[in-house]
Amino acid sequence: MTLRVSSVQFQHRAGDKAYNLERIDQLSRSAARAGSRLVAFPEMCICGYWHVPKLDEGALRLLAEPLAGPAISFVARLARELGMAIGAGFLELGDDSGLYNSYAVCMPDGRIHRHRKLHAWEHRLMSSGDTYTVFDTPWGIRAGILICWDNNIIENARATALLGAEMLIAPHQAGGGQSASPHAMKRIPVEKWIRRLEDPEAMEAEIRGPNGREWFMRWLPSRAHDNGMFLVFSNGIGQDEDEVRTGNAMILDPYGRIVAETWEAADAIVTADLDLDLLNKCTGQRWLRGRRPELYGALTEPNPNGLSAMDARFSEAPTR
Repeated sequence: MTLRVSSVQFQHRAGDKAYNLERIDQLSRSAARAGSRLVAFPEMCICGYWHVPKLDEGALRLLAEPLAGPAISFVARLARELGMAIGAGFLELGDDSGLYNSYAVCMPDGRIHRHRKLHAWEHRLMSSGDTYTVFDTPWGIRAGILICWDNNIIENARATALLGAEMLIAPHQAGGGQSASPHAMKRIPVEKWIRRLEDPEAMEAEIRGPNGREWFMRWLPSRAHDNGMFLVFSNGIGQDEDEVRTGNAMILDPYGRIVAETWEAADAIVTADLDLDLLNKCTGQRWLRGRRPELYGALTEPNPNGLSAMDARFSEAPTR
């Protein structure tokens, strides 16, 4: 049995929800015409991303919406119309008046599954979520959501798999950012993006190089392989304030193999048929069944460097 899914990379406009939702509409329709039952869009693509750390509280709250607000309601209507699941990221205003980096997967039957980023660091006024998000789909596969840096913490992927996720939806705004780690990704000069038509080879080298694809290859395949999950990686592309996102939209199977990807320096969709028969006997699923939880007490001990979770969030910018 197979399930056709799509992953999107696109360049959002900061604060321009009308434009961003129009692109979600257009690209979702393209995925639907290709026969996809699920399409994933990037982190915070509805509202924009890298301008958010510069906003004061008033502007931040004007940008935020409740889950039942006009933006996600638009996506939910589109999902029902197209008969497919659509996932997109937004800045959520919670019922508790908290602000969250959230992601909503709108199902064709009208249900909405919302994940709040577990490691939100973009703004001091934004709160982190405190629950994993795993849900059944109509297509014989159970899905989970982790947003950007959530995926860097290996325990999050394992916990999501232990809750039954067989497909991980992984929206990002990543690549081309300055890491505090000396041998991780580095900032891509904005000029290379601006000149991408005059010098396409230079931009492609960045997208495929150590600040883009090579960085993702250090850890994305292991999240899929070690936990026996398909992984749908969606990302921004292009200039985002003073950074350049590298796109690299891709879909991986439960062995960590890439089954579809792109290195276009443009908005793009990748689509793949997931072979669900791989799940039962793949290496990661066998490893999950072989666990010995009685040995893993150290995983629940406090952070060994002594930082609280809040201190750790802002001690350095994470490697996105």
